[in-house]
Amino acid sequence: MFSHMMVGSNDIDRSKKFYDALFAALGGKPGIVDPKGRLIYIHDGAIFLVTKPIDGNPATYSNGGTIGFKVTGPEMANAWHAAGVAAGGRAVEDPPGVRSGGAVPLYLAYLRDPDGNKLCALHRMPA
Repeated sequence: MFSHMMVGSNDIDRSKKFYDALFAALGGKPGIVDPKGRLIYIHDGAIFLVTKPIDGNPATYSNGGTIGFKVTGPEMANAWHAAGVAAGGRAVEDPPGVRSGGAVPLYLAYLRDPDGNKLCALHRMPA
């Protein structure tokens, strides 16, 4: 359904440090910077971009929005979370762990990136 995800940043160098650490925890490569100054990450068939807003206004985060990253298990979610916190992100919500209440239990870990964008690592647990 989605072709890509993009978030805004007010400091591309800071974002590169943060997202390079997150994607390394998922087995991904560091982001590349295109001629327009956007960070581009291609991993596991998906594209994630970070950019300064093209309208020249400051980047802001979405209140109520979350971008989810698929992980292979709790260990990867925990590594992703730890890498994000170490690289300038902020832990939010409950600590990483299993959440139930839906059709299948989920292992979730939540962060805010340095610009305030809310991110989640998600693993669907065996039923």
